[in-house]
Amino acid sequence: MHVLGHIIRFIVSALVLMFVGYLVPGFGVMGFWSALLAAVVITLLGIAMEAIFGRRISPYGRGIVGFISGAIVIYVAQLFVPGMRANIVGALLASLVIGIIDLFVPTTLRQSRGHDD
Repeated sequence: MHVLGHIIRFIVSALVLMFVGYLVPGFGVMGFWSALLAAVVITLLGIAMEAIFGRRISPYGRGIVGFISGAIVIYVAQLFVPGMRANIVGALLASLVIGIIDLFVPTTLRQSRGHDD
């Protein structure tokens, strides 16, 4: 993916985080720049989790394991992003809503994933 594609992906992810922060109690991102930083941090934490535990436990995986690991990544991301807050229930709900939104507005290219999903 080209640099412009990555920039667009992070902007879409930031907008999704802002929308989810509006919908989900216990989760919030204050402002676009915090949401953009949160998108970058969540991506980096997801990559780190995948590198340590493998593709099956990745937040980008499907099913309950992907849902729970996504919630953990969201909860941990708040420690690194000023203006982001999430409690346990908020992180779980945000992970669920982001997963549902990702079905309709994917923030990653599905073609780049393996066919073993």
